Amino acid sequence: MSVKEPYDTEWKARVRTRIKRSDGVVVLVSKNSLKSSGQKWEIQCAKEEGKPIRGIWAYSDDRTNIDGVNTYTWSDKNITDFINAL
Repeated sequence: MSVKEPYDTEWKARVRTRIKRSDGVVVLVSKNSLKSSGQKWEIQCAKEEGKPIRGIWAYSDDRTNIDGVNTYTWSDKNITDFINAL
């Protein structure tokens, strides 16, 4: 989900609502993911809501891993296969 404007203090409630309405969650993974408390919360929220998660590496030269998130290279097939499996 792309957010054009920063959320106010109720951003977690808004994000959880959107995750609940989603069939699955795509996580763009980079070295910055390890320091992002917001992204960590969103991943945990998706897990709590029982949503399938697909990690996609955001950059070809960055293979950062996030515990509990299976991450794949950025390709039409990897994204399409995930969407079609939902």
